[in-house]
Amino acid sequence: MEYNDNDYDYNDYPQHESNGSVKGLKIAIIILLIVLAVISFFFWKQVQELKRDQIGITEERDTLTNRLTVLLGQMGDLKVDNDTMNIALMHQRHIADSLLDRLKKERGWNYAKIKKYERELGTLRATMQGFVRQIDSLNRINQQLAGENMRYKRQITSLQLRTEAAEEMTQELNNKVKRASQLRARDVALLAYSKRNKLVSRAKQTEKLVTEFILTANEVAIPGERTVYVRVITPEADILGSPDGGRFTFAGESIPYTAKRVVDYQGDDLPVSIYYDITGLYAGQYTVMVYVDGQMVGQSDVILK
Repeated sequence: MEYNDNDYDYNDYPQHESNGSVKGLKIAIIILLIVLAVISFFFWKQVQELKRDQIGITEERDTLTNRLTVLLGQMGDLKVDNDTMNIALMHQRHIADSLLDRLKKERGWNYAKIKKYERELGTLRATMQGFVRQIDSLNRINQQLAGENMRYKRQITSLQLRTEAAEEMTQELNNKVKRASQLRARDVALLAYSKRNKLVSRAKQTEKLVTEFILTANEVAIPGERTVYVRVITPEADILGSPDGGRFTFAGESIPYTAKRVVDYQGDDLPVSIYYDITGLYAGQYTVMVYVDGQMVGQSDVILK
C-alpha cells in the first residue's frame, strides 16, 4: 500500500492540545480571582477595624476634652476669700489650661495616650475635690455665723435697737468670716539690743532691733509655711529697708519691708523672733508692723532715748 501525505489530517492532534491549554488557563484565572477576592476581603476587614479604632479614639478624645472643659468651668465657679487657697486654685487652673492646650495640639492619638491624659485628668479632679471640701468647711463656718446673727436678731425686741444691733452684728459677722482663716499675732514687741546682745533703751547704743510676737492658734487656717514680713517706721515716718531692697504686696501695692522670715505654721501658737541689724539710730518712737498672708496682723512701738 502506497503512503499518501494527503490522506493524513494534521488538525486532529493539535486541536486537542490547544483545548487543554485554554481550560488550564481558565482554571488558573479563576483561582487567582478567588485569591484576590480573599485578600481584598481581609484588607477591607482590616480597614474597617482601623476605621472603628479611629472612631473610638476620636470619641475618647472628644470625651476627654469635654470633661476637661467642664472641670475648668467648675474651677472657675469656686469662690473663696482665703488668699492661700486662691493661689493654689489658680495654679491648678493653669495646669488644667495647659492640659487642654496639649489635648488640642495632640496629633498622634492612640489608646496609650488616651490613658495618659485620663490619669492627668483624674489627678486634677481629685485636687479640685479637695478644694471643694475645704471651701465647704469655710461655708459651714459662715452658716454657723449666719445662725448666730439670726439668734441675735430674734432676741432684740425694740425696733430701734433691733435695727442698730442688726447693722452692727452684720458688720461684725462679715468681719468674722474674713478673719476666720487669717492669722493673728499677739504680744508684739519691738526690742533694742546693744552689740553685746544687751537690752537697751538708747538709740546710740542700739546695734540690733528684734521683733518678737506669737502667731496665735487658728483651727481654720491652712497649715504650712508662711513668710512673715515686718516694717519698722522711724520717728520721721521713714521705712527701715531690708539690705536686699525686698518688697511684698499689701492692699494691692508693692511696698518695701524691713525684714522677713519663713515659719512653719501648724495651727498652734507659734513664737517668732525676727532680727534686723542697724546702727546710727536717733531718739524717738519706732513702730513695727507685722504682716502675714497679705494682712497686717499686729504692731507695737518702742521709744528710744
